[in-house]
Amino acid sequence: MDVIKSDLLQQVREIYAKHLEMPYISPERDLQAWLNEVSVSSGKIVPKRNMERLDNGLLPGHIILLWRVNFGTYTTDTVISKYFEHTYGIDAQKDIHLLMEQGLVEEESAIVSTRHLTSGVLKSFLKEKQIKGLSSLKRADIDEAIRTHFSEEELTKLFALRGYTLTQKGQETLKCYPEVVDRHPKKKF
Repeated sequence: MDVIKSDLLQQVREIYAKHLEMPYISPERDLQAWLNEVSVSSGKIVPKRNMERLDNGLLPGHIILLWRVNFGTYTTDTVISKYFEHTYGIDAQKDIHLLMEQGLVEEESAIVSTRHLTSGVLKSFLKEKQIKGLSSLKRADIDEAIRTHFSEEELTKLFALRGYTLTQKGQETLKCYPEVVDRHPKKKF
């Protein structure tokens, strides 16, 4: 089995031999199925330009990850889109931490991350503290009650979900590479 996998990995290396860097390949990827797809269409290969580092040392996929974080919905529980691996050749789950180490992204506090929780979950936290009159509260009132009745430390113990946000440096970096974002396919709403 290892000999087969080694042979498949060698075939992948040959496909990417002219790329400046080898793209990330998930250990879960079915290499044989991918190689079969590549034999029919080169569209399944990470484009060379996506494996060329920008002048700041980041890859285009890192810029797309910054762009995604900038929407304000990217969290520790976000399902990672396959395009990070298949189109940009990066491991987004690992690389979010690289962007944090470089001061481009930061993890939100528990208090700030409550915005990612439903009103029902927040009301259940408040009920545990015997707070009354919750049924008539609007979301803004619930958020205010959470800030009033809970410390950061208390909230940290209640839920693990955290949001990510761009730092000033991350916002500036994103603004420097509009062409990377412009090339990325956008959903039409």
